[in-house]
Amino acid sequence: MVNEQEAQSAVSVRNIVVSVGLSLAVLAGIAYFTFEPGTFWQMVNQMSPGLLFAALLITLARVFFGGWRLQFISRGRLNYRQGTRGQLAWDFFSNVTPSAIGGGPIAAFYIARDRDIPIGEASAFVLFSILLDQFWSVFSIPIVILASFYLEVIPGAVGSFGTWSILALFMGMLIWSALFAYSLLFHPQLLEWLADRIFSLKYLSRFHDRVMEEMRAFTRQAHLIRAEPPSFYFKGFLLTTGVWMGRYLLVVFIVWSVYAEFDKILMLLRTVAMHLSALVLPTPGGSGGLEGLYALFIAPMMPEALVAPTLLTWRVLGYYIFVALGVYLFMHQFQQTVHRQEDSSDEASPSENHEEDASARPASSTAKDMNEESESASSASDDAP
Repeated sequence: MVNEQEAQSAVSVRNIVVSVGLSLAVLAGIAYFTFEPGTFWQMVNQMSPGLLFAALLITLARVFFGGWRLQFISRGRLNYRQGTRGQLAWDFFSNVTPSAIGGGPIAAFYIARDRDIPIGEASAFVLFSILLDQFWSVFSIPIVILASFYLEVIPGAVGSFGTWSILALFMGMLIWSALFAYSLLFHPQLLEWLADRIFSLKYLSRFHDRVMEEMRAFTRQAHLIRAEPPSFYFKGFLLTTGVWMGRYLLVVFIVWSVYAEFDKILMLLRTVAMHLSALVLPTPGGSGGLEGLYALFIAPMMPEALVAPTLLTWRVLGYYIFVALGVYLFMHQFQQTVHRQEDSSDEASPSENHEEDASARPASSTAKDMNEESESASSASDDAP
């Protein structure tokens, strides 16, 4: 997993500014081409505060299930508050770190420091969470693919070629998720072998050592995951469902709060497809690209004037707020680390000061002691028989 220096360099001010800046830039572009003040205020007057409040509750439910999942996976090693902080940190790191790093390894580092446990143990918690996310992908991707043959889940604007390309992408993701889950549970060495072959290629070789280090860590932790009973997996999957449904339903309720004339089931399916498509975006947290995907998947289902306002509300509740909370948690932990180092330094200082005082005794005092020792020795010599 990552070390402290890598974690701090990944969570740099530059990465945060780039991630948030890309999101705001694309959002501003969409607003420029779609926003109509008259239509917008007309819709606002018809807004349902109850549904907008429900969207806020859905955001809180996503955090609740995420914290509960980490607390459950750790079997009590993390309490609920620590699990919630760990999930918020994971969301933050995923949103602001480069895609090549990802949020999981750095989240494990945060959890280890927050709970003061070995990094390997925290990595096992994160790895099991990733496995549950793969189970969710294996469950949800076939639903999206099958529904695409009966409903326009993939927007017609992408054309026939685009539709089949997206479906092919989903199939590839399904195969990878199934392969990852199977290999991790039954043949973890297969993942290590596959990673070694892939990252030995010319253009990927510079990542080889780092990836192999991670894969060896996964292999060591896999036996802990295989030892869990089926009931443990089932409850973990239910908690994972709560986390992901919180992400999906947020979009539906935000749009519903200002516009009711749309197919709720179709929008839910499109939201799932949008999030799946975002997994391959190269930008940190999919910033910039997710806004574009929203315009592609969700915007055609509502009046054009509402695209930018609903997009902004979605990103505030599903992205910006998590960035803000993540910055707070990261800085809070950094300050705690500094305080612990200062306390340990203060504890060591008395003995160091004692040694310094002993070494800094005046030369005259030392000479006096030597003279007293000499006189004592001379007196003892005179008294000798």
